[in-house]
Amino acid sequence: MRRLAGKLLKRAAAPARRGWLVPTVCALVLLGLPYPLRVIPAAPPETVPGQVRIATWNVCGVRQWHCESTGTRTEKIQALKRLAAGDGARVVMLQEVCAGDLAVAREEMGKGWHSTFLPYAIQDAEGRRTAVRCADVRQGTAGLGLLAFSPLTKVSTVPTRQSAVGLHRGIVCATAADLAVRVCNAHLSLPEGDPAQVGREFRDDQLKSLAGAANGRTVFGGDLNSAPPSNGTEDSWIWPHTTYRTYRECDQESASSRHGRPTHTSGHKVDYLFTALPRTRCSVRDTGASDHRALIMQVSSRG
Repeated sequence: MRRLAGKLLKRAAAPARRGWLVPTVCALVLLGLPYPLRVIPAAPPETVPGQVRIATWNVCGVRQWHCESTGTRTEKIQALKRLAAGDGARVVMLQEVCAGDLAVAREEMGKGWHSTFLPYAIQDAEGRRTAVRCADVRQGTAGLGLLAFSPLTKVSTVPTRQSAVGLHRGIVCATAADLAVRVCNAHLSLPEGDPAQVGREFRDDQLKSLAGAANGRTVFGGDLNSAPPSNGTEDSWIWPHTTYRTYRECDQESASSRHGRPTHTSGHKVDYLFTALPRTRCSVRDTGASDHRALIMQVSSRG
């Protein structure tokens, strides 16, 4: 499964991807306050009283990472807005999103929407870090984003192991104060992608860091670049004990279940949402503008 995961996610293996014992101390770029409504009205913060919908979606917004055929910039922005207006998501965790696109989406969604952004960085053998630029100058840099119908407070990165050379993604957490929930958004390293240490695995440490940042009111997940820990799966060992026991995954049908519907066009599940809050709904949405489907979980915020 390790080889399969690497093959399926080949598009993300653009220039050097991984790292080693480098804390994620990237500066958070807060994308300012929301602007007046331009396109669609902001829907109520709760689709059902006491219920909150949270989504994760890999936008595939970095065209040079084999994303050329996954939709235009405008189509991706429109798809992001539909997750809020059509699917009722009040928090959206985003991976491979361009800072400029996130800003435009937030502006057009109207008053009440807030966002934060953590840029990716490529580190060379000398430790120099450079940002990943999106194709259009208006799009700015690529990275992880959080978009919420709530102010985002206590924004922080989660230090975790990264490669000495290659792409550093990361984990960013924030509290959506008005929704009474904390979220942690992660984009994990690809397996077997460290040119400096061939065969070195980082996802086990990164998953441990991600789960360790959660509490009883946290929803955490993102693009974890990993298959579920099903019976016989080669990479099952990377998953912390708590992920499917202390917490439950959006698509987890029972306490013993370790499966889930595909979230990638390859037919595999690589996107996840975990929580200890009561889950009341889980859906998978083909946005039509990425090679990843969006995963949407509804939780009881009063749990």
